[in-house]
Amino acid sequence: MLYQRTISKEIKVVGIGIHSGKKVTMKLYPAEADTGIVFRRVDIPNSKTQKADALSVGATENNTTLGQGHEAIHTVEHLLSVFYGLGINNVFIEIDGPEVPIMDGSGASFVFLLKEMGLKLLNKSKKFLVVLDKVQVEYQDKWATIEPHSNLKIDSTIVFAHPQVKKQTMVFDFTCEAYIEEISRARTFGMLRDVDNLKRKGLIKGGSLDNAIVMDDYKVINPEGLRFDNEFVRHKILDTIGDVSLLGYEIAGKITTYKSGHNLHNMLCRKLLETPSAYEIVTASSLKAETREAFQLPQAISVTH
Repeated sequence: MLYQRTISKEIKVVGIGIHSGKKVTMKLYPAEADTGIVFRRVDIPNSKTQKADALSVGATENNTTLGQGHEAIHTVEHLLSVFYGLGINNVFIEIDGPEVPIMDGSGASFVFLLKEMGLKLLNKSKKFLVVLDKVQVEYQDKWATIEPHSNLKIDSTIVFAHPQVKKQTMVFDFTCEAYIEEISRARTFGMLRDVDNLKRKGLIKGGSLDNAIVMDDYKVINPEGLRFDNEFVRHKILDTIGDVSLLGYEIAGKITTYKSGHNLHNMLCRKLLETPSAYEIVTASSLKAETREAFQLPQAISVTH
């Protein structure tokens, strides 16, 4: 059996929202099987809980937002990506601001905290969304597809008119261990020339060299440079995993993206859900051993029952 997972104890995270610039305290709590990932804004009296779900996604400009209006929760994609990366299905999250803290711009800080605190297995099998037919979405010259495959596989291509990026392609076969080693440390990125325009839109008020890769017209200006030669496309894969995790299940399917972003990822999720013949939900026990083995955790992560 491949069991659902939650966290073993409460975790407190304090950080800055990259877009709001506001200091945020976020508390993660263990949750029962089939709860899903559920948020609540504790800074707003009588606020409703907000389940992480593809159909509840609101704005997708420069981040993925759950809900709309003053109770919306912004920039959830990195945290959700790490939950998927570690096979965590159930967490209750209290947050006292509008945005999940950005930490260092990657998922590494969340991975570290979850490894330190440990995970807990729940007495209920994981369920998988198994893709049966190809689904595709397009927007201008950008597109994304999802099609049948035995495990989650992501083939991502990005194109930026910058000498440090140009065109990068990476194919990633998901396992928890590979996610931790190859994807979780890749940081978000942006261009120095776009800063003023983004700030006028109310974005990246909390952005800095501590939480993003920043490039001038020629090079990366972060003193420490890049963590990977192709860190940019690795971060795109991190974002993609966070966005498609909003389908609510582990995924057996291949996702191919070309110049994609949060909006296209959510369009793909919605189109798949609108096409019932293109997928089925099954228990993990009915899948091939290789599919289940992808969710084996490294020994460095303690797991309790």
